[in-house]
Amino acid sequence: MIELVKLSKTFSTAEGKVEALKEISLRIEDGDVFGVIGLSGAGKSTLVRCINLLERPTEGKVLLDGKDLTLLSPKELREARKNVSMIFQGFNLLMQRTALDNVCFPLELAGVKKAEARRRARELLELVELPDKAGAYPVQLSGGQKQRIAIARALASDPRVLLCDEATSALDPKTTRSILDLLRKLNRELGVTVVIITHEMRVVEQICNKVAILDGGRIQEVGSVSEVFSNPRSEAGRHLVFPAGEKIHVLPQNRLVRLVFDGTAATEPIVAGLAARQGILLNILSADTHVIGGKTYGSMVLGLPPDETEAARALLYLREIPGLTAEEVTDYVS
Repeated sequence: MIELVKLSKTFSTAEGKVEALKEISLRIEDGDVFGVIGLSGAGKSTLVRCINLLERPTEGKVLLDGKDLTLLSPKELREARKNVSMIFQGFNLLMQRTALDNVCFPLELAGVKKAEARRRARELLELVELPDKAGAYPVQLSGGQKQRIAIARALASDPRVLLCDEATSALDPKTTRSILDLLRKLNRELGVTVVIITHEMRVVEQICNKVAILDGGRIQEVGSVSEVFSNPRSEAGRHLVFPAGEKIHVLPQNRLVRLVFDGTAATEPIVAGLAARQGILLNILSADTHVIGGKTYGSMVLGLPPDETEAARALLYLREIPGLTAEEVTDYVS
């Protein structure tokens, strides 16, 4: 288990001090696929680099199974880091080495004999489905293949935690899906805890079971992906789940209501049910959905009737539907 306790990081610049992280407290359980999402400048990369102390926090604790990494000697820290590997957006492969030799590199540093290192490296290339690329150099590989080699190299030390810093940002959507499928497979089959730093909602939707939203160096909210995406409670969460507000193409004359459904209510004919049971007709002004864990989550914006009594009846009906959040909104874009 990873636990961050009141973690802060301050950088000194020519313009003065910059607080990149401010009292971050976060718990990541063994076996999680945990997403940390935020816009550029939110502090995501600093946070992930503090987890393995590539960046040493200014204040706070980084606990790995209850052991505070910030208190370890250099030798103890090197040993602890074998349990926490990292992959990057830019792959960071050694260009003069073949794929096999890149995977062998951390094994060589650990003093593993050459024959054993090569045997293990071939097993890892098989695991990431690139056994035929053992002799290829990075320049001969696609972006997705390079990232698979980087993942194989990260697994060479048999880590319990895999940190992914924007690991799919340089990849096209199809390749991104294949890399995320691979990470899910490693999580499921090897039990590796995966921490994914990203600014892309689709990445979190596809693979994560929990998510933390980071903004301005602070955790704004944290929970299961379904909870946070179905009913974001922070301004940063709303901005990410409903980017730029709902886009309304016809300027409404009446009050609006946003419906957020949690995977069960999404299967119900909500608008049709309101018309059939209450005789109230609503205009659908916008809608968006996400598929998370095989269930559909999403939001819808409706125009309420101009009659105040009918509008109140509609809101009462909507708010009594299990798994549905209904709230009036004004943060739309016409």
